[in-house]
Amino acid sequence: MSSVRYYVDEHVGKAVVRGLRQRGVDVVTVVEAGMLSATDEAQLAFAVKAGRVILNRARARAPR
Repeated sequence: MSSVRYYVDEHVGKAVVRGLRQRGVDVVTVVEAGMLSATDEAQLAFAVKAGRVILNRARARAPR
């Protein structure tokens, strides 16, 4: 069982969340937290306060 607690954004697939939970991982989604339309800053503040690591599918963009 993982001791890391995740806060998962809306772009991570439901199958990923389900698979993590089946393996005993503590996962809360932005939808479950009522944070779907919150700003990035609010998302980060929520995760920090809740002691969770943010898991998302954002891709870093290379500078042009």
